[in-house]
Amino acid sequence: MFSVPLNGGAELRPLEPWQAEEFLRHMDRARATVDPWIPWASVSTDLASARATLQRYADLAARDAGRLFGIWLDGTLVGGTMFVGFDAAAGVCEIGCWLEPAGQGRGLVTGAVRVLVDWALRTRGLHRVEWRCRPDNAASSNVARRLGMRRDGVLREAYPYAGVRHDTEVWSLLATDVVEDPAR
Repeated sequence: MFSVPLNGGAELRPLEPWQAEEFLRHMDRARATVDPWIPWASVSTDLASARATLQRYADLAARDAGRLFGIWLDGTLVGGTMFVGFDAAAGVCEIGCWLEPAGQGRGLVTGAVRVLVDWALRTRGLHRVEWRCRPDNAASSNVARRLGMRRDGVLREAYPYAGVRHDTEVWSLLATDVVEDPAR
């Protein structure tokens, strides 16, 4: 298994079905703060459903259509990032993330997402990376800004959550936006 070091002793690693128990413990700690932004948090409530969530992403990875990675801080799973969708033929992917309170304020999500962006654009040769979030999720919008993404627009009332329809901001970064930077 590979591991990519992040800030302050954290690391980014694949998150797979065999880690369902650890993922469930993490979801139990994170659910209240994560669920409004990542709806599958509310469906990973027992071992079987946690394993099913992880298996869904393992199946996506097997089809080269998505992937899931965990962020571990001092050996504890505190969040993650994922290719929500990955279409190599079209040259487009969508990246998402989540983080429990214990990992916030450390730059972990920005660092982890930067790894995925770089891999998608530089290694896989995709043209466009998308980021979608609710306009009231300032932390998520701030990650997009820090990564140099541009706000493309808002999809009005794009999806329901807790009986209310919510807007979705769409952010993007194109391969042509990325300037060769040795520090990146």
